[in-house]
Formats: sequence, structure tokens, C-alpha cells
Amino acid sequence: MVTSSSPSAVEVPARIDGLVNLAYNLWWSWQPPAAALFRELDPALWDATDQNPVLILHRLPPERLESAASDPAFVRAYDAVVTSYGEMERADPSDTWIGRHEPALANKTVAYFSAEFGLHRALPIYSGGLGVLAGDHAKQASDLGLPLVGVSLLYRQGYLRQRLTHDGWQHDVTADIEPWAEPTTQVRGADGNPCFVEVAFDQPEAPLRLAIWCLRVGRVPIYLLDADVDGNPEWTRTVSSRLYGGDQEHRLRQEIVLGVGGVRALRAMGVEPAYWHANEGHAAFHLLERVRELAATGLGFEEAAERVRATTVFTSHTPVPAGHDVFPPYLIDRYFGHYWSQLGLGREGFLALGRHTESGDGFNLTALSMRLAGHRNGVSERHGEVTREMWSGLWPGIEPAMVPITSITNGVHLPTWISPRVQNLLDRHLAPDWRERQDDPATWEPVRTIPAGEFWEVHLAAKRDLLTDMRERTRRRWSEGGLDPAQVVAAGPFLEANVLTLGFARRFATYKRATLLFHDLDRLAGILNHPEWPVQIVFAGKAHPADDGGKRLIQEIYGRTRDPRLSGRIAFVEDYDMGVAGTMVGGVDVWLNMPRAPMEASGTSGMKAAANGVPNLSILDGWWREGWSPDNSNGWGIEPAPVADDHAQDAAEAHAFYDLLAEVAPLYYRRDADGIPVAWVTRAKEAICTVAPAFSAQRMLADYVHRLYRPAAGVDR
Repeated sequence: MVTSSSPSAVEVPARIDGLVNLAYNLWWSWQPPAAALFRELDPALWDATDQNPVLILHRLPPERLESAASDPAFVRAYDAVVTSYGEMERADPSDTWIGRHEPALANKTVAYFSAEFGLHRALPIYSGGLGVLAGDHAKQASDLGLPLVGVSLLYRQGYLRQRLTHDGWQHDVTADIEPWAEPTTQVRGADGNPCFVEVAFDQPEAPLRLAIWCLRVGRVPIYLLDADVDGNPEWTRTVSSRLYGGDQEHRLRQEIVLGVGGVRALRAMGVEPAYWHANEGHAAFHLLERVRELAATGLGFEEAAERVRATTVFTSHTPVPAGHDVFPPYLIDRYFGHYWSQLGLGREGFLALGRHTESGDGFNLTALSMRLAGHRNGVSERHGEVTREMWSGLWPGIEPAMVPITSITNGVHLPTWISPRVQNLLDRHLAPDWRERQDDPATWEPVRTIPAGEFWEVHLAAKRDLLTDMRERTRRRWSEGGLDPAQVVAAGPFLEANVLTLGFARRFATYKRATLLFHDLDRLAGILNHPEWPVQIVFAGKAHPADDGGKRLIQEIYGRTRDPRLSGRIAFVEDYDMGVAGTMVGGVDVWLNMPRAPMEASGTSGMKAAANGVPNLSILDGWWREGWSPDNSNGWGIEPAPVADDHAQDAAEAHAFYDLLAEVAPLYYRRDADGIPVAWVTRAKEAICTVAPAFSAQRMLADYVHRLYRPAAGVDR
């Protein structure tokens, strides 16, 4: 029996002391009334702390909290939020979505392993789409009442903070995360002492001790493993310090901590999952640890492995080779030479588990996961096809179309990603329970009847929010020193609220082709500077610390922001995170995506934009192949060019974008007598109606439950 330690001592008046529990549960982050409570305490501090309620409660002077406790309006709002929070915490499992639709799963826990979780901007234990997808998965599990526990690492230095030099080169800046300043509590044993587990690296006689921290996400606990423990050798204490930091060997150590340490942490806490879900190959070693446990009871390897397969779901997220961890045999020898005998295997049998023809003699964690997970999926229909082809060699003699890998298209957690402004609009026009019925297309039908003027005013307000946020971020950076005037220009001071604004924001990998629109600068300049239908573009995103190719793309865009031919109509927002993403997906007018097909496994940023009434203009790859209406009624799609040469493909698809922009811009500027772009608003509303239900995390999780979780939990056996 274990418990989480009490939150760090915060002096809060008794009348509003429920704020402490609220601050330590990220449920508040997708409940606008709860977020408003903390913002009301001190709006400036709310922004300065990256909207971190824990820090706010620590930093507020006692007299401000006393004032809030005696303010009738604040107390009324507080009571309503605390009541909702209590109802969430105490809900009978039979009254949840799971209890009503899948009662056989209501008491079966799934353990969800992920190297990162994107939950909120103030907790930077995520790098991009993979982590944000994991965070949305956990939030939706809470909303639906699915018993889920997450497992990851407590990255004390988080992910990189992005700072760009005067010439646009990305510098990776670390930031220490103090557990007392985050909504995490240390897990303790029944005796009240901190709970620890051990994992062995290359010296089994000197194992690494790991502390366990708990992060609450509504009903869902996420357990974070921490190697910064007294008594560990100094060099090991930074193993879990930074997401995707260090060299290949450091990465291997982190994944041993996640997989092997994660299983042992759950066992130490008395958590007994009925089934397991690995989010990408980073978590592959949890499969080996579970086989080892069964082998220790006397089972042979094959029987133990079959039991693990039967209860495991594995999701692959990318067809890009660099996205799959492959380790050389000498590292596997070093770190698992003491381990494979515990599985009942010799060296060759162990290495064969991770062998894949495309990886040479390397140990491929995706191949390992495919072999030891019995339920496998890609993250869009097209990605499912690509994944079956890519990994068909693991099933010799079977046609790729028959390879046992299915697909479940990603979705996004709508209460997180629909802006508060748009949620208020929906509250006025949809049924009161629209959040509970978000995956039903009928729920969204009333959007089509929202008056165009009302809809347009809400969108313009969100657009002004984006431009204001960009200016404020630049002002803060200027006040810190280190910015020169050219960098201020790059941040977008010349952008205008009345100009058609395109948005592009994602991880800067080369296949995402962030610079495609610069293929023909003269033609782009003509589009941006059209005398009647001008266009401007906002870019944001980070490159992986080791990806110099991605960093060069950022540098090229940064240079274009200062190109006189483009008239200041290009901007780059530094230090992209969930906060910037949330403002952009609601504040731009059109969302761009320009991947080299079929490399975009799914993509979720475009789903978030569409759910806010921002149409996509994108290559038909990933999710957009499923989401796009061929009549362009909810956005615009570009078929991948049928050429094999990359340069020719870039040229053809860049000009397809230019051609479409020449059609899109006039539509945006076509106004009625009241200045409303009625046809544009119709398309924006159609984007919401078609994308929101089909690409919500509620639909996604329901698919996992019905198609993969039921068999993995043994319900269908």
C-alpha cells in the first residue's frame, strides 16, 4: 500500500483551501471556470508563471488570498468549481462513459507507458506531437472513467527551451524543474518513507535507485521515475534529467528506466494492470521485464512471451527511420548481458528479438515491440498501410495487406484545444452536454446555424489574442536583453489583424518541409503583397537537439522574416510550446501542413485548428486524407505529386500551394454589407462540424477501447 506525500505546504485560508487540491490536479487545465479562479487571483502572475497554479499559491502574498476568501463573487465561483471537482473525483464507475458502454473494463486497469506526456505548458516533459497525444489520451481516459495509469520519467530539466541567435540558429536552453514548483507529489510506502525501486545498468551489483513521483490528471495518476536520488553515483543522477538529451547510450539508459523501472514501480505500489499499452518503441523494455517476471515463476520464454503478447497494445507513430530507436549490439551486450538468461534466452535469441532487415545488426525497439505485443496499430488509415508494408518482414510469407497491424486515427482532447472563446460560443449554441457527446456528429449540427457575424467576431477576438501574445512575448524577451532590432522584426511586429494569416507550427523535421513555400520567392512575394488580398504567415516550432537539418530550416525561415521582398509578412514565434500552440490554432485563419507524403503518420495540430474553426490547407497525408471533404467545403487538400524525385515533388507541390492560395485569399476578403466574409465563415463552421466529432480524443479512445483494449484485457477471450 502506497500513498502520495502531501502537497508542499501552502498557507491558504480555510474558506478556500480546496485551491491546493485543485492546483495539484491538472483537471483544472481543461476546465475554464477552474483556470479562471487562479487567473483571478493575479492575472500578471498567472502569465509570468506560465499559468502554474502551484507557483501562484506559493508566491501570492497572504493578504491577497485573504481578500479572495472574503470576496463573495470569488467564493461563489470557487464553490461551483470545487463541487464539480468533487463530483469528478467521487463519481461511481458505473456512472461514467466506461461504466455505461464497456462495464467489463470499469475495474480493469491499463498501464500506459510513454517517454513523454504533453499535459500543460508549465510542465515541459514533452517535445511534440507524441507527448501531446499521450497527454490527450490520459485526459480523455479521465473524462470517460477509463482506469488508466501513466508511466514516464520526471525530467528535472524538461525539454529544451528554444532561443534563437541573431542569425536564427537554435540554441537549446535547459531549465531546472523543482518538484515543489510543479503539481507532483512523491510516492511513499505504508511506513511513510519514500518508495524506491531499483534497475541495473551495466553493473548489476550496483543498481540504480529510482524515486517515484505522482502527477494527477483528473482521475488518472501518472507516475514519473526520478534517478536524482541520494546514494546514486553522481553520473547516474542525471539519467532522467532531460527529455531526449545526451547520446545514444544515455537514451538507452533512459529507456531501461522507463520500461524496466516502470514495471517495477507499478509492482512496488501494488498496481496490477490487467493490460498494457506502449506508446511508441521507447517503452519496449517493459515487455522484456514482464516476460522476465513470468519466467521467474517457471514458465519457458515462449509461453511467457505469449502471455505478454495477449495483454499488450503497441502503437507506432512514425514511418521515419530516425523515429525508431536502434542500438548497436555492443551496447545491448553491455546493458543486457546479465539479463537475457533471466528470460531463458542466450545472446543470439535475445538479439533476434530486435532484429529487422532495415536495421542491419542493430537492436530495433520497434521490431521488439511488434514481436512482443499482440495488438498493434498505426495512427491513421494511411499510416496503417505504410506500417504494414514497412514491418511486413516480421511476418514472412504474409502479404503486407494481411500483416496484423491495424490503425486507429489520432484525435485531440477538445476541452483542452478548443479555445475558451470558442467554447463560450459553443456553450451558447450547443446542448449543455456537448462535451460529453462530442464524438456524435449530431452534437455539432447547431454550429451551422450560428449567426455569421457572431462567429466572425469570436474568431477576430482570437486572432487579436494571438497577435497580442506575440507582441507580449517579444516585449518580455527584449526586456531580458539579448535581442537586437532584427530579431524583433522576426517576431512579427508588422503583422496585422485584418490580413489573411496562415499558421505553420510543429516539430521541425526535414520531411515536414516548413520552407516549401519559399521555393519560388517571387511568386510568394506576389501573394503576400497582393494589393487587394495580402497574406501573412506565422511559423513556430523546435528542432530536435541533434537535428541540424531541422535547425537549418528554422534558420532559413528566420532569414526570410527580414527579406524586404516579403514586406515583414513572415514571423517566427520563438520557444514553441503548448501555450503558443493553443493560441495559434485558434488565432490564425488557415492552418498549413506540407509534409512529404507518406511520411506524416497522422498529425494532430490541424485537427485542433479545425475544431476552432480554422480550415486546413494541407497535403493529403496522415489524418487529412480522412478529414478533408473533396469539395473543399471544410478546407483545401493537395494530392501528393506523382513524381519520385524529391526536387520535382517540392516544385510541383509548392506551385499547387501557390495556386490554391490565389483562390483562398479572395474568398477571405469577400465581405457582405456588414463586413462579414459569409462564405468563409460557412467553410470555417463546416470545419468544426466535420472534424471535431471524427477527430476528437473521445472518438479515438472509444476506438481503442472497442477494438484493442477489450481483447487485450481479456474481455473477448
